[in-house]
Amino acid sequence: MVKKILMQTYLWVLLILLYAPIMIIVVFSFTEAKVLGNWTGFSMNLYKSLLDTGAHHSLMNAFVNTVAIALIAAVVSTFLGSIAAIGIFNLKARGRKAMGFINTIPILNGDIITGVSLFLLFVSLGVTQGFTTVVLAHITFCTPYVVLSVMPRLKQMNPNLYEAALDLGATPMQALWKVIVPEIRPGMISGFLLALTISIDDFAVTVFTIGNQGLETLSTYIYADARKGGLTPELRPLSAVIFVVILVLLIIINRRAGKIKK
Repeated sequence: MVKKILMQTYLWVLLILLYAPIMIIVVFSFTEAKVLGNWTGFSMNLYKSLLDTGAHHSLMNAFVNTVAIALIAAVVSTFLGSIAAIGIFNLKARGRKAMGFINTIPILNGDIITGVSLFLLFVSLGVTQGFTTVVLAHITFCTPYVVLSVMPRLKQMNPNLYEAALDLGATPMQALWKVIVPEIRPGMISGFLLALTISIDDFAVTVFTIGNQGLETLSTYIYADARKGGLTPELRPLSAVIFVVILVLLIIINRRAGKIKK
């Protein structure tokens, strides 16, 4: 009984520590106070101000750039990571372990090292840094996460399904599209969402590959804003909106996954 109470207490404390900062941002997005923590009464003015693109042109530009980069990186890395996972899965045991180890290196590697490495690569190749280099960088560090998301689905799949499809007259591409892809789709969706959130959240790699052409993402905008001595109040409603959208997507995907299992 005591053990159960301690476990539940630990769980609730952990959840509070994880979600309390987010809830604070959401709550204080409904007040006009410029300083977080200073409640001046309920108001939707920050949300209205956020929609006024003229007043916060640079913030909305940073948001649009962030979403565009994240979507492109997530789509491409999901495609590349799924193909890579299928290829790794079909290797012999020793090759599979070796490639799995190589795939985990970028994940365990520090973001700042990845950022510096990509910066030096682009400089050595003479590539002008900007939107394209940021997208390429994000694809690079997102793809291994997709591989990790898809691999468990491949291990759970009946290995005879693909061969059976070929025996019944399907071409390799038809068997891949109609047999393997439906089996690994939940892993692909999880990998896509993971890549999307990692891309939106990234700062270290972005700041090294963004160049000096005036391109800004949310992470670099917030960093520059914080160095000025404070954060733009409209960042609170924007953060709340992003959190709610991701939460709704997760709920929908989990409910669909539950229905499929039933």
